Amino acid sequence: MTAADTEQFDVVVVGGGPAGSSLSTLVAMRGHRVLLLEKEKFPRYQIGESLLPATVLGTCNLLGVGDELRRAGFTVKRGGSFKWGTNPEPWTLDFVASIPGLQVPEPAYQVERMKFDDLLLRNARRNGVDVRENCTVGGVLRDGDRVTGVRFVDREAQPRTALARYVVDASGNGSRIHQEVSGQRIYSDFFRNIALFGYFRGGKRLPAPYSGNILSAAFKSGWFWYIPLRPDLTSVGAVVSREMADKVRGDREQALRALIAESPLISDFLDGVPRVTEGVYGTIRTRKDYSYSAPSFWRPGMVLVGDAACFVDPVLSSGVHLATYSGLLAARSINAVLAGDVPEATAFDEFESRYRREYGNFYEFLVSFYDRHVDENSYFWSAKKITNHPASDLEAFTSLVGGLTTGEQVATEDGIWQPPAIELGTAAGRYPDWDTDRHIRFDPRHPIFEARQWVPGGVPHQGPRPGGLIPSSDGLQWTVPASQPSAG
Repeated sequence: MTAADTEQFDVVVVGGGPAGSSLSTLVAMRGHRVLLLEKEKFPRYQIGESLLPATVLGTCNLLGVGDELRRAGFTVKRGGSFKWGTNPEPWTLDFVASIPGLQVPEPAYQVERMKFDDLLLRNARRNGVDVRENCTVGGVLRDGDRVTGVRFVDREAQPRTALARYVVDASGNGSRIHQEVSGQRIYSDFFRNIALFGYFRGGKRLPAPYSGNILSAAFKSGWFWYIPLRPDLTSVGAVVSREMADKVRGDREQALRALIAESPLISDFLDGVPRVTEGVYGTIRTRKDYSYSAPSFWRPGMVLVGDAACFVDPVLSSGVHLATYSGLLAARSINAVLAGDVPEATAFDEFESRYRREYGNFYEFLVSFYDRHVDENSYFWSAKKITNHPASDLEAFTSLVGGLTTGEQVATEDGIWQPPAIELGTAAGRYPDWDTDRHIRFDPRHPIFEARQWVPGGVPHQGPRPGGLIPSSDGLQWTVPASQPSAG
């Protein structure tokens, strides 16, 4: 390797999905040199098409793509509809109607990830990120305990080296380098599920104004997602437990059709509708073991974001939200350290505590949501208990499902809206004392419940708090609250 094959950057980001493109853009907006290495050529296929209000109204506006997203023609998602629990009829969650102050005509979207991810990656380029596609990262470089760069093969198949103050692994669940931070992932004992999914040429829609809602329908063997991407395209997936794995083995076409036949609701919506059989949507795919968390999200010189760090069962469509939110949090940490305003450990502990808190909210709630022997009011109550939300049970549920319990600002028709503050109270200490008898399959060994920020006396969930940080006025880095002494 010669000097000509080595380049120097402030940050190298591995992976161009929502986490990587969001982080790289937010760091480049502060004038830092960012290299983004993506192994594929965009646009490319990806699963996970249902967005949450926190991404659409919060992160996307901070990235400067809010107007472009609204012009893209994606299906408007007002909320979610569920055939779930003891209620024999489907019930609907409306983001806008359920949260006072969230007055927006388009709170979220169903997106084709090929188009959405390409939109975010092009925005990263416009903001000065050096985006290089068809580049494969083979490993990281170290100087003692610190990660200092990556080795990669460029689009001409030439080996190269990129040195940087920080390496960001945003390469998803298939990451080849996450072990450099976390060792082995720890998979959830509760959510050991398998998904079998494909795409159909249309299908029935829910009545207006909820025709764009995602439909989650439980049935005997598991549950279905039904996502209306376009009038002529619907994403349909069956999620079954490991105990039902035989139902997804063998011929995938027959297996998917057999599972659809088990759900009268989904069968009715797809009656006479052909499956897409060509192009990127023509393949029936599977995913398994997709609920996990890394024991650590950062080390000196390197940070994990998005699915490289953790992922949780997709029933509440949290994937893109967690990816973009983690990208925002990590970008704030990187910007604060590069500016010399906050020590590295302080900045990245803030990132990890907030990210684990949001992941943990979804994880813990989903444990209760998988109890289908109660009605929706019990789910609403569980959301309020988990988040300590100050408003009603319904608003607590809607805020959690919408990704709005983070406290991040979002854009409405009347300007910027700040979600109500969540009472942290005993949250930092309640997980070690969790009542496992009431949640028999709850796994207290899972790393999100052992993390240091959830141990009494450790780092609390969320600032402002003693010793904690808050976002700067432009939202791009962490800063020390005026009431506290400088962290530097």
